[in-house]
Amino acid sequence: MTWTPHATVAVVIEQEGRYLLVKELSEDNIVYNQPAGHIEENESIFDAATRETLEESGYEIELNAIVGLYTYKAPSNGVTYYRICFEGRAIRKKTDVLDADILSAHWLTYDEIKSLEQQGQLRSPLVINCIDDFRSAPRLPLSFIKEFNH
Repeated sequence: MTWTPHATVAVVIEQEGRYLLVKELSEDNIVYNQPAGHIEENESIFDAATRETLEESGYEIELNAIVGLYTYKAPSNGVTYYRICFEGRAIRKKTDVLDADILSAHWLTYDEIKSLEQQGQLRSPLVINCIDDFRSAPRLPLSFIKEFNH
């Protein structure tokens, strides 16, 4: 069997002390995540991040920086995910039509997100790790990513 990692993006968006998270259905569980998803074939990394955020939260955004690159092997399915996490800024709410697995979008405080983590309601440890890095770690400029086919 060939090992196939999954390339994904996520966006941390903070506004007035609250973070944009989506409530979603994953493997019959209701969990919270940043707007996030897979990079599609022939799609730039940046386009994937803005598309996923719009599809999952309804917000049009602007990407500002790179928060980090994360590797995670999901215990539920054994898949290895490579997540590029961005810092973004919400420009405007554009639509209320969200992806089928997304139940709703929420602006939550850090304490509310920590409470969800304690209750086991975050999609993966990447959710809180990305937010913690957003809060404390230096960011990389978007120019750090070089895309040659887009």
